[in-house]
Amino acid sequence: MANHVSALKRAKQNEKARNRNRAGKAANRTAVKKFLVAAEQGQGAAALPAVMSQLAASAAKGVIPKKRAARKISRLAKALNAAK
Repeated sequence: MANHVSALKRAKQNEKARNRNRAGKAANRTAVKKFLVAAEQGQGAAALPAVMSQLAASAAKGVIPKKRAARKISRLAKALNAAK
């Protein structure tokens, strides 16, 4: 464990960020799974905006890189169009 005050503070900050990022990534996975289930049932067009919003918000907050969010959104939209 850290001994200096600044190192202790940094350890606390890292733990908070790790928990925040884990929660954000879990929410992303849940949103994608909900979209995939909806797409199988033919409701993908209605579910796509929600997953796009979730991924964009995660990218804006720095949970995932912006290009990764754009790539995931693009692939989901492509899958939806291919299913039609």
